[in-house]
Amino acid sequence: MNPTPETPTSTPETAEAPTAKAPEVISDSASEGPSLAKADPRTGPRTGPQGAAADDPEDAEGVHDLDDDEDLIDDDDADERRPSGLGAAAAAVVAVCLGIIALTGTWTGRVVAERETLVGQITTGQSATPAQQISEIYGDAWHATAAVNGVVALLALLVGVIVLVLPQRAGWVRPFAVAGAVLGFLGLLVSVGMYFDLFAALPTTPAA
Repeated sequence: MNPTPETPTSTPETAEAPTAKAPEVISDSASEGPSLAKADPRTGPRTGPQGAAADDPEDAEGVHDLDDDEDLIDDDDADERRPSGLGAAAAAVVAVCLGIIALTGTWTGRVVAERETLVGQITTGQSATPAQQISEIYGDAWHATAAVNGVVALLALLVGVIVLVLPQRAGWVRPFAVAGAVLGFLGLLVSVGMYFDLFAALPTTPAA
């Protein structure tokens, strides 16, 4: 007797009910305000969008670059405010020229001397003594020339001293200023001596 094949009994598969996920609990810490960030010993305190410092190293480098640019701008402004020294150089050359002119004589002094000579010839008459004629015609002219040269020498001396006080950049400015001051001082001494007849006295007439 053949055995009857066993009919497979199908076991009903029980569908698993989907498990419900637990709802995520949202912390209320965000609503309590911005959390305090941890401080980094290298870059300083970390703050969020509302903070004052940035935690990004690139941002820190950008801040340093801005500081460097501001330093360069400040240096440029300081260079612009610093005097160029052109005025001091020009004044030093002028002082030397004035000192030379004071020792050699000026066109103005020659004109003033000729005027004094003409005035002396007009004021003195035939009745004037030789001593008066010498004094009025020649002595006043010489004294006028010495006075003009003395004024020029005094200007050279003052300009040279002022240049020595002013700031200058070129190395040759100070020697020029010293030379102008020395020439002015020498010209002033010569002019004073000529004005008071210390180097050359007026000629005198022989006694009768």
